[in-house]
Amino acid sequence: MKRIGVLSDTHGYWDDRYLEYFKECDEIWHAGDIGSMEVAERLAGFRPFRAVYGNIDGQDMRRFYPLINRFVIENTDVMIKHIGGYPGHYDDSIRASLFTRPPKLFISGHSHILKVKYDKTLGLLHINPGAAGIYGFHKVRTLVRFSIEDGNFSDLEVIKLADHREIKSF
Repeated sequence: MKRIGVLSDTHGYWDDRYLEYFKECDEIWHAGDIGSMEVAERLAGFRPFRAVYGNIDGQDMRRFYPLINRFVIENTDVMIKHIGGYPGHYDDSIRASLFTRPPKLFISGHSHILKVKYDKTLGLLHINPGAAGIYGFHKVRTLVRFSIEDGNFSDLEVIKLADHREIKSF
């Protein structure tokens, strides 16, 4: 079993609570718009780190991180892409890949809107962790944690990075 912490759209913003909330995680995944190598390096120095670059990330980020990161962990096919859409509204840039060979877990960012939704058509779980940074229209900064074991997901938590540090479990 692996415990995973997921964030997106930090836009170069650092919050020490990233490490606080991800301390029990085995890996940290970033769904793009990291914004600075410093943020990526701090996360990578804390836990094994997987990421993709987003539309605001410059060439320095694009040299280190791919547009699409597809891998297998805990016997589970995972795909991460910054601009990906969500079930029923996938982005044109990824739709064909998803329908040709759907992963079990698809993670995207970009919208700054927290969304966890199961796609019955493709048999995949979609997670958009919302935005963890301060740039953008969103009112609440969010992170997601979950466990993955042999293709099964459990203990999914949405963490609101607000003054009251509320954690809501599902």
